Amino acid sequence: MADLNKIVDMLSELTLLEAADLVKQLEEKWGVSAAAPVAAAAVAAGPAAEPEEEKTEFDVVLKDAGPKKIEVIKVIRQLTSLNLVEAKGMAEAADSKVLTQVGKDAAKDAKEKLEAAGAKVELA
Repeated sequence: MADLNKIVDMLSELTLLEAADLVKQLEEKWGVSAAAPVAAAAVAAGPAAEPEEEKTEFDVVLKDAGPKKIEVIKVIRQLTSLNLVEAKGMAEAADSKVLTQVGKDAAKDAKEKLEAAGAKVELA
């Protein structure tokens, strides 16, 4: 059996061009490609890219009630089960969550209604 330490020492003394030539000769002699295992090892070693999940639940956040506060309060009451005083308080407070953890369609619908009433709304 060959002394592996001697082989490693001999290979360490090769220049880059000599090592490339050695790789070509071994590929021809053994009928293999040195590139495939390197590429496979790189893929196996790298982190797997997971597809980003699409958000399915949203919060409807009232940023500003705008100039038509009464219209916005009416829409808030339609969208929620809040009474007049609670809806007014929500319209006057900054960054109020009108709806939490609702579906995409419901969030878009609520945003459209609030914006039609003059409010500035953000989906979070």
